[in-house]
Amino acid sequence: MSLVVKSNTVSDISQTFVYERGHRNVLDFSFLWAETFPIPPHAIMALTALVLGSVQMVTSKGTALHKVMGYIWVGLMFGTAVTAMFIYELKIWGRFSPIHLLVPVVLVSLWLGIRAARHRDIRRHRKIMLSLFFLALVLTGLFTLLPGRVMQQVLLGGG
Repeated sequence: MSLVVKSNTVSDISQTFVYERGHRNVLDFSFLWAETFPIPPHAIMALTALVLGSVQMVTSKGTALHKVMGYIWVGLMFGTAVTAMFIYELKIWGRFSPIHLLVPVVLVSLWLGIRAARHRDIRRHRKIMLSLFFLALVLTGLFTLLPGRVMQQVLLGGG
């Protein structure tokens, strides 16, 4: 097992930071770039929100940095929710799937979370934002790791 940084060209970010395990590559973004729009930006925003949200949980709260990172996280979550409205890969009810039900929940929760913070209701703000992180990012993200899904191929190696 070794960490290998591969990049034949500057634009070849699909092979950057590849962890090799045997003959299968993990973090092979070429699978993601091959998907139709808006799946690539949706996934990148969700992954970035997952990382940034994790950092938010271990850093000091109420600081200027926390607020800036929080607004960036809200923007990423907003973008993830909006792009999700245009993803129709899993069709259960016509063009829609259960993930589409989550979009208005995320958008309203983001607004409520910001509102709570602005009104100094930090307990409510914390509850809303943690719920969003664990339900809208972590839980739904786990479903993207099912066999045959693009993120399973990107993150766990596939072919």
